[in-house]
Order: sequence, then structure tokens, then C-alpha cells
Amino acid sequence: MLLVAGRSLQPSAGLLAVFGGATWQASAVTARGLSSAASASPSEALLHVCVVGSGPAGFYTVDRLLKRYGDNVHVSILDRLPTPFGLVRSGVAPDHQDTKNVINQFGALAGDPRVSFLGNVRVGRDVALAELRALHHAVVLAYGAESDRRLGVPGEEGPGPGVLSAREFVWWYNGHPDARHLPIDLSKVTSVAICGIGNVALDCARALLAPAARYRPTDMAAHALAQLAGGSGVREVHLVARRGPVQAACTPKELKELLTECGVSARTSAPDQLDVSAADAAEMKATRLKRRVHELVSKAVADGAKQAAGGGGEARRELYFDFYRNPVEVVRGGPDGAVTGLKVERTVVQPGGGGGGGGAPVAVGSGQFEVIPCQLVLKSIGYRGLPLEGVAFDSRRGVVPNVEGRVLQAAPDAAAAAKPDLDSGLYVVGWLKRGPTGIIGTNLVDAEETAGALLADAPALLQARRGGAGGAPEGLAGLAGLLQARRVRAVDWGRWRVLDEAEVAAGRAEGRVREKVTQVGAMLRICGV
Repeated sequence: MLLVAGRSLQPSAGLLAVFGGATWQASAVTARGLSSAASASPSEALLHVCVVGSGPAGFYTVDRLLKRYGDNVHVSILDRLPTPFGLVRSGVAPDHQDTKNVINQFGALAGDPRVSFLGNVRVGRDVALAELRALHHAVVLAYGAESDRRLGVPGEEGPGPGVLSAREFVWWYNGHPDARHLPIDLSKVTSVAICGIGNVALDCARALLAPAARYRPTDMAAHALAQLAGGSGVREVHLVARRGPVQAACTPKELKELLTECGVSARTSAPDQLDVSAADAAEMKATRLKRRVHELVSKAVADGAKQAAGGGGEARRELYFDFYRNPVEVVRGGPDGAVTGLKVERTVVQPGGGGGGGGAPVAVGSGQFEVIPCQLVLKSIGYRGLPLEGVAFDSRRGVVPNVEGRVLQAAPDAAAAAKPDLDSGLYVVGWLKRGPTGIIGTNLVDAEETAGALLADAPALLQARRGGAGGAPEGLAGLAGLLQARRVRAVDWGRWRVLDEAEVAAGRAEGRVREKVTQVGAMLRICGV
């Protein structure tokens, strides 16, 4: 049973049918079960690597390791969820199915005999990092950024609901188990304020404003589609940005998609919002993408003004560009602390570098305030990595400190004379390494660097563990035995494929790409573990 906005909904007939008959074959299709892995004998010549995280950064790292080390490496990929692919499954917008095609490449890697996937294994709960390091020559941390930057303003933390990060909202409509039961009821929301104007903010705006028909054939989670299709009261979305359109972080392609394909009418909160300063003009002249963003917003706002002046026609949902506005307070004037608005301060953009230029433009407060009426605030101002016990962490940047992917024993201190030593055998890749920047493909370059560092260190890593007191690392055989002894319900690649096929079959019955299972318990039942 699905819970949506306080109401219970039955799963589709297709998914119920698959649920009823999926556990049938789970045990039969396991490609490399834990029992067979546990009986494998380790080889001293084999480089055993464990990758923690099965998103793009993790899989690209595996790809680089296999291509550059051949048959002399075995990689175990762990994920805390039963499902692989990380950001591709839970972060990419449902209406961007082409972007998700990269899972075909990742799936081929996971099916390689030199690779083993183990889902539903939590590092720090089911197995300690120290144990993984003892069982492998190297461990690569690739678990991404699963937290968020805060606004740091009154009202952000409650009391009452109404404020979410964009990550949480994206996880909610993409069916991530952690966000399945977030208190989201769009039937009580007419206006949403999104703090930020990057591509993730546009993904959220598109989901809220576009006709539900756009998402019906996709893999959007059923509970989210039910709200957007029949229960959403959202009529306007405000994109709130501290700086102007020339400094917007979104890409022209994503912006054009929102403005031209979703049936929205664009507005600005003030007539001067699209004015171009001399500094803006210089940025636009130097960077075609910035010029294109300004052109798209200007045209959309002009078209929206003509539609409003003409009157009549089909009522459109409205997209407001609130440039030069800095959030200073979440206003909670409703019952039980419900959100009723976002208080913002008007800003003025000045050259960076302390007023002397040479840096990125900065937004400076003007002392003028206003309130944007809304019932839901989404924070799209950046992701942050989370620390892991036994690993140094840079809390300011939200990353694991490293040099070219080699993890340091402590975060660097600018005031210290000596740099921290390397934490031998421990590596990092992806957002956890560099921060939440770039697209999926950016991780390929990032993985090349980290894998290159690991492989350069491989002779020393092998030598250090050869003939030592603990003997050669056992790799997958030792890990599988440990998980079995602890009765961890690990999901290997064969069992994930059962769940994958069940979701696809259920979706096909509904005319959709797939119908995602959004509860871990249900996933494990289908997988047969």
C-alpha cells in the first residue's frame, strides 16, 4: 500500500502481479552468490579493491581499473541500498531518460567476472571500514554527497514542515527509499519558492509545473505521479537567486526545456530584474552560455507579458524569476508553524575581490526586504558529503581531503607547516572527492585520476600485504564470508536483476518505463533475500 499526502493508494495491478511472482526465481538467477564467493580461494597476485558506492563515480572507477589492470584485479562494489546506480537512479530527472542510458554501460561492467556487486550493505553498520581495508589492498570511497548546505536563516528548521532540500524533493519523486515518506502534500500548496537557479532547481520547477502527462510514461515514483497528476494545487514557482540572470548557474539547454516545453508563463518580480550592467555586459560578451541564458529569460518574460496583456486563452502555471533576492527568513505564519512565505532581501551585485574586481561577482544586501508568499520552500544551494568513521573529513567543504584521489590522514591546515600524510590504501572519487560539481560524465575524468593513483600505488600495496602477519587479503571471499556470518541480507547482481526485471515488467503493464519499488523491505522480498 502506498501512502500519499496522508491517503493510502494501492500499487498498480502490474506491480502487484510482479510482487506475487517475483520471489519465485530470485534464488535461481543469482549470478555469483555469497556462498560461492565465500568458497573462492584468494590469490596473492590478485589486486583486491573495494569500491564503496555504486553511482557513476564508482562505476567509472571500476571501468578504469579493469581496463588498466586486466585480469589481475577483482573489484567488489558495495551500496547501502539494494539498488545500484546511485545518482542515475535517484537523481536524474524522470523526463531525462536518455541520460539514464549510461546504466547499460554500468550493467555490463557489473556482469564482468572480475566485478561483484553487493547491495544492502551499510559500511559502518554491517561491516566496518577497517574490516574492508583488512580484506582488500585498496578501498575507494565513492558514496557521493547525501547531505545539503543550509540556508542558515530563522524558520529553516521549523517548527512544522514546509522546508526541504532540493535533493530530498528529487529523491521523493524519484522513489529513493529514504524520501518515500517525506511529509509532502501538494494539494495544500499553491506557491513554491526554490532557493537557487542551477539545473537541479530547474528539475524541481519542471516537475512542479509541467503537465503530469510529461511524466506518466517515465519512471517517476508512483506516489509522486499520483500527487502531480491529480492532487497538486501548485500554480506558481519562484526561482530565488542572490545574483542576476547573467550569473545563473543553470545551463541554456535545461532552461529552454523548462521555458518552452512545460506550458509555463514566465514573469519577473520587478521590471528592472533583467537590466544589464556594464559588468554583466562584459560577462555576456566573454561567455556565450551566459549571454544565451539572459536571452532565454528575456524572451520568455516578454512572451509572458504579451500573454497576460492579451487575456483569455488557457490558464498557465507561472514561473517567477526572483533575481537579486537573498533569503533571510522562512516565514511560518500558518497553523502549527506552517510555511506562509519566504522573506528576502534585495541585493546589489558588485565585482568580487573586495570591490576591486578580479573575482566572481558578489551579492550585497540593500536593506530592502519583501516576502514571497509560498507554502513550500526548496533549498537548491548545494550538496554536501557526509563523514565516515575512520576517514578524515573537511567539514568546511563537505569532502574527504585528498591529493589526486589519495586520501589524507587529516584535512589540510593552511597555517600548518607540514601537509598531512597519505592514508595508504584509501582513495576517494566523485563528489566526495571534489565537491558536487559537474555532470555525470565529469566523473569519468575524475575516476581516471583516482584509478591512475591507485594503480601507480598497486605494486607497493601488493608488496606490503605479501607475506605479512595477516597474509594476503581475502577480497570478496573474506567479505562474503563475513556478511554471511552476520546474516546480512546482501543483494548480489543476479538478485538485483530480478528486481530490475520486476520493475520493468510492472511499468510495461502501465505503459511506463518502469514502476520503481520504493521500500527496502519490498525490494528484498522480490530479490528473495
